[in-house]
Amino acid sequence: MNWGLLFTGFGLGTFKFLFAQWLTYTPFHEYINENVEIGVLQIFISVTIGAWFSMTIFYFLSELLMIRAHKKRKKARQDAIDKGIPFKEKKKFTKMNKFIVWVKRKIGIYGVTFLAPLFLSIPIGSIVCAKFYGKKRRTFPLMMIFTASYSALICLWIYSTIA
Repeated sequence: MNWGLLFTGFGLGTFKFLFAQWLTYTPFHEYINENVEIGVLQIFISVTIGAWFSMTIFYFLSELLMIRAHKKRKKARQDAIDKGIPFKEKKKFTKMNKFIVWVKRKIGIYGVTFLAPLFLSIPIGSIVCAKFYGKKRRTFPLMMIFTASYSALICLWIYSTIA
């Protein structure tokens, strides 16, 4: 069992999920060549468990994090007003926010739960999914299924290139 591979996969899976399988495989590829199946399986398990770990934490703490961020912005605004400093409000309609709302309207729950954790990173994607679809019971299981299926596809791709 290669502990370096497992810890690397877990760590990369928690935040940089989109490329975690390749980034985990690259430094260890000379050690994996002897037993390809175990190496790819280790990559799949470590990256997927890392993604699920981070996703669980940020999905279920997202409401608390959003409330805390709102209070912080409110306090900063009040402090600026008390000191007589003009407070510039943060833009709400950024290109990224418009894109996320477009994805929500066009693709729905399946698109958001698939694309947000993948392209925005696991923590931010989990918070976005919880914000848009946190009241729906199928949101979290869909996120877990999509991350596992994406991880399996990339690991199969790695296996096909090294086999």
